[in-house]
Amino acid sequence: MNFISNIWKHPKTTAAGLLIAIVSVAGVLSQQGLSLGKAGTGTVVSLVSALATALLGLMAKDPQTASEGASAQGNTAKLGAWAMIALLLPLPWMQGCTAKGVAQDIVNWTPSLQSAVTTVDSTAALLAPADAPIFAAATAGFDAASNLLVAEAKAYLADPTAGALLQLQTMIVTLQQQVDSALLQAARIVNPSSQQHALAAIQGVGTIVSAILSLVQSISSKADVARMAADSGVKLAAVEPYLDQAFAAKIVAAHYGERVELARAQVAQAEEMQISAGF
Repeated sequence: MNFISNIWKHPKTTAAGLLIAIVSVAGVLSQQGLSLGKAGTGTVVSLVSALATALLGLMAKDPQTASEGASAQGNTAKLGAWAMIALLLPLPWMQGCTAKGVAQDIVNWTPSLQSAVTTVDSTAALLAPADAPIFAAATAGFDAASNLLVAEAKAYLADPTAGALLQLQTMIVTLQQQVDSALLQAARIVNPSSQQHALAAIQGVGTIVSAILSLVQSISSKADVARMAADSGVKLAAVEPYLDQAFAAKIVAAHYGERVELARAQVAQAEEMQISAGF
């Protein structure tokens, strides 16, 4: 009976809880590839999730009168926190529910990837003479692997077949492994300034590779993801100590046009999902 009475005593809190549950379930359905039909250019699942999030945001911004006192202010703060939680649940690269939408998102990342690789190519000149050859050797494969990944991404967008997806899966894992191996090698550089420049340049590439990996993961079967993870000899957990999430969040926020705070939580969520999958 307390359960029933609490619903009547705290209708706003109850509604917030239901909306959060809707967003959570919609996120799971989206990640499993369940769309429940089309809604305009999107899907029913994405539409329901967006509406629930919007309603939760409106509730969090509902003005309070002065007579409601500190308790009302506390409730508003809680609703604001819940709204933020709901916004953090879906990753920006997991919301395009069609293979074509995801493929387009992957291709949209490729100019940033090529720019980041160009930055890597010019970083050796900023390092101490003894460190430049180490860095150059660690990142030697970036140009070729990134160019192949861009080509495979465009090929999959043009013709999203199982064979094209397999090639895309192979190339993203190949580049991911090169980046992670390079991070471990750069971490051994003793000169503090050289190490800082090297890690930042490599992570610029790594952040984009991680975003693309998450996109590829979202359109791959469980068996394919397991195979990709098995091909990842260097695991994300091994390089995580050398990653700067604030730096990664700025890259993601700039690409998707969102707040850095939101992007930072999404980056952390993506990393956790990849680790859970075995990467």
